[in-house]
Amino acid sequence: MSAASSTPKLTRGELAPAATLLQAMGRWTLAALVVNAILGSGIFGLPATVSRLVGPDAPWAWIAGALGNGVIMLCFAEVASRFHAAGGAYLYAREALPRLLAILVGWLAFLTRATAAAAGANLFTVNLAEFVPAAERESVRIALLVLLLGSLALVNYRGVESGATWNNLFTVAKLLPLGLFLAAGAAFALSHAAPASVARTPATAGDWLQASLLICFAYGGYDGAMMAMGEAKNPRRDAPFALLTAMIFLALLYTAVQWVVDAAVADPAATQRPLVEAARAIFGPWGGGLLAAGAVISTVGFLGANFLNAPRLGYALSEHRDLPAIFARIHPTFRTPYIAILTFAFLVLALAVYGSFEWSATLSAVSRLFVYASTCVALLILRRRRPGESRFHLPGGPLFPVLGIAFCLLLLSRMGRTDALLLAAVTTLAAGHWALVRRTS
Repeated sequence: MSAASSTPKLTRGELAPAATLLQAMGRWTLAALVVNAILGSGIFGLPATVSRLVGPDAPWAWIAGALGNGVIMLCFAEVASRFHAAGGAYLYAREALPRLLAILVGWLAFLTRATAAAAGANLFTVNLAEFVPAAERESVRIALLVLLLGSLALVNYRGVESGATWNNLFTVAKLLPLGLFLAAGAAFALSHAAPASVARTPATAGDWLQASLLICFAYGGYDGAMMAMGEAKNPRRDAPFALLTAMIFLALLYTAVQWVVDAAVADPAATQRPLVEAARAIFGPWGGGLLAAGAVISTVGFLGANFLNAPRLGYALSEHRDLPAIFARIHPTFRTPYIAILTFAFLVLALAVYGSFEWSATLSAVSRLFVYASTCVALLILRRRRPGESRFHLPGGPLFPVLGIAFCLLLLSRMGRTDALLLAAVTTLAAGHWALVRRTS
């Protein structure tokens, strides 16, 4: 699907197949979408896990993660500068790889986004318990998840402009408490002696790889943002700008947050809410509430970004006849892929009710590595098949995509048995899906 510069206004009576996606997102809205799609639940929960794995070297783990993920993000930037349409990594794979592999990438990309959103939803209830202790009860937790995810589905059902506005507001709202936390935390760290850290055994190579795998979850999300390019005004120009701006900003932010947590909390690994505990040490009792509120706001914003971008993958799969046509149905009034939005909401709810934050985060991190590697491979193939087409071009020949593939393979060595079984099940379903659509289209 090529993006038109303008689309006709639809009336309520028009049929859905005549409707098209509304191109409403400019350069800075797109950059905010990428930041919002990345900055969410991970940074509020993972500093504790990273500290448990690598101890006082945790800030360096975030820097190493930024370098590895930055290589892959650069590959996404070049490939994205070739396309106008929705679909992200699935679209890139469909243009470069055999159809079976493209469908598999589509399934894995959808699993990545759904498990990431489920992890965010779980952390939402964890931090809300700071204000509403009843949120820790299972029945209340499920009711809150239904209310939250239903509200997000409704906002995005009613139009990309309302979803984009929600995204911009929450991007700003989530950065305010983090900015205050970092400013006060830096002053605190420079004026106070570091707390006595808990004695730990030295981190092993396996600990570093496990930390890097989870940090990949925290830096991930840009792949999801690329799924919504069918609703950007100038995606070939603006996608690389949005990706690079977000990566530099978040690498600095994440590393600084871990440094402040380590400076304020003696044992970050001992809590589920490391930023909340650090804020209590810095500000006093009210500081914990401030950061818990910030975590709740950030998580809602992160989920909003996922509800904006992930359903566009279902739309893209259907548009290319790799899913039933119903998933490409566009609402005649709101011009949104409303069936795909509702399907995504139900799947995220099921995963959030079933799994924990760390389980969902780990599965999301593992599944996205296959998606990332596929885009690096697609870059090598598209350069050969369609040279000179990209608006943004990486130097160094095959260096960046080869490094990206190697980084993904290295982290996949930390895949657990449960993760492998689930991914094998998804691969089997994708193969069956391919066999079905191959006969019917």
